[in-house]
Amino acid sequence: MSLMQLGMTLPIMEPDLGPDTLEDWSRAIDAGPFSSLCFGERMAFDNPETLTLLGAVAAWTERVRLVTTVIVPQLHEPVMLAKALATGDVLSKGRLTAGFGVGGRDEDYRAVGAPMSSKTMAGMAERVAVMKRVWAGEKVTEAQRPVGPAPVQHGGPEILVGTTGPKTIQSASVWADGLAGFELDLDLARTETLFDVARTAWSDAGRPAPRLTTSFWFALDDGDGSARVQMHRHLRHYMNWLPVDLVDALAPAAGFAGTEAELLDVLKRFEDIGTDEVQLVPTGSDISAVHRIAAAIS
Repeated sequence: MSLMQLGMTLPIMEPDLGPDTLEDWSRAIDAGPFSSLCFGERMAFDNPETLTLLGAVAAWTERVRLVTTVIVPQLHEPVMLAKALATGDVLSKGRLTAGFGVGGRDEDYRAVGAPMSSKTMAGMAERVAVMKRVWAGEKVTEAQRPVGPAPVQHGGPEILVGTTGPKTIQSASVWADGLAGFELDLDLARTETLFDVARTAWSDAGRPAPRLTTSFWFALDDGDGSARVQMHRHLRHYMNWLPVDLVDALAPAAGFAGTEAELLDVLKRFEDIGTDEVQLVPTGSDISAVHRIAAAIS
């Protein structure tokens, strides 16, 4: 773990979050050997609202980068989203990375009245372009002053594109700074291929080399098989938009379930293919998982 960084995702998709869980996790991640604290977005679900949470984690932490993996711009008015993210960058003193994706759930679009016609990479790119203009201090409205506050990071936060498709990676190379990937079944060969696509696309676009990140679900056990049970339970709750029999078929091979030593081996293999950061996604809200991984990689 000397070269590749390791991020940790908050357990925001769990159904049993107590009033102190997210703060305790945030402080533990910030105090540990992790490079980033991550959290994503859903609308038609019981997770906390992403931009409100951004303000909270900015106050609860001092060191780690804050990474949205991912926000769907089409679910937001772009000027308001730009203002909210700029505020998060100010509150965190320049620690924000914005991960953007199209999203895979039609119900989230319907929940906020977003047109399904915008559920495209082009629709996302249009909104990101507006946000970049806001962050650059341009006047995008008829108001007397530009929309602020100005982000701490010049030009706005680092942007990662959440996608696993070669064509969408290529189209994002002109506006994104890197890739926010996701691994369903830890297929390293597929990940390495996508990383090569990204490197080529960014080079062809005349851009600096992309930041290459990926994430996957994890559950820890002591070799007793309990991790896979936890993984299955989580997926049945989180993947509620899919038929149960399909989730049950996916669960045995999804993510990582095993011991700390086995996880370190998996992480080393991701490091070997040039991953800049792996962002672990918990399948339970027990904070002992944070402490166990921190101890293992230290």
